[in-house]
Amino acid sequence: MTGHPTVTPDPWAPLRAFTGARIALGRAGGSLPTAEVLAFAAAHAVARQAVWSALDVERLAADLAPLGLPALRLSSAAPDRATYLRRPDLGRRLGEASRATLPAAAPPGGCDVALVVADGLSAGAAQHHAPPLLMALVPRLRAAGLSLGPLSVVTQGRVAVEDEVGAALGARAALILLGERPGLSSPDSLGAYLVHGPRAGRTDAERNCVSNVRPEGLPLPGAADLLAWLVVESLRRGLSGVALKDERERLPSPAAVAALPPGTPGREPAPDPST
Repeated sequence: MTGHPTVTPDPWAPLRAFTGARIALGRAGGSLPTAEVLAFAAAHAVARQAVWSALDVERLAADLAPLGLPALRLSSAAPDRATYLRRPDLGRRLGEASRATLPAAAPPGGCDVALVVADGLSAGAAQHHAPPLLMALVPRLRAAGLSLGPLSVVTQGRVAVEDEVGAALGARAALILLGERPGLSSPDSLGAYLVHGPRAGRTDAERNCVSNVRPEGLPLPGAADLLAWLVVESLRRGLSGVALKDERERLPSPAAVAALPPGTPGREPAPDPST
């Protein structure tokens, strides 16, 4: 028998228009179609590249300069990328040289919020998404009357490094933005972690996480709104983590909006059936 087996499409194939997940791939005989195998290999390569990519600190600092915040260039206790990947504990604390620079940078009397950007497991996510997210977030924080400490850029950093940075700057709360572990359809996902009262020993249960911040996930304006609300409420209530839930007024569902009478604010005029 010659030739290649015919690709049998999956009946769920139309659902692929609504998700980046690998569903409804079809079959070629008893195997996946060649195109899907190659696409999987390409996505895996992109994810690996994201993990090993390096943060361009100077470019990031230049992109963040319009915020008007002093930028501190810091590094974790992990001396290189290979060590960082093998020793997560080293990425959670600052290197000696960086630790020594922070006391002099602390604002007199401390600050409300310490903002941190780190490469995490996807430097590209921090490089591309942190600047526009902060451009949207910082004005919201300032409008709420909050004082901001210097902006810390940490290389080879993990989430808990915000504890040491925030404590050294005398911050009431710390917020870190860093690249999340890449997925096969999301190599550039940015995560944001908020902790009230940053200090060594804080647990993950004491942090609020806003995940998958990227144009294809949680859009940046929506993430800025949520993070601003969380920061303000965290400082008002004196807590963070599992004790702090998103209690904002929910947007109505599309079905609820469609059911509103024509002319109601928030509803588009009903189409004219005569047209």
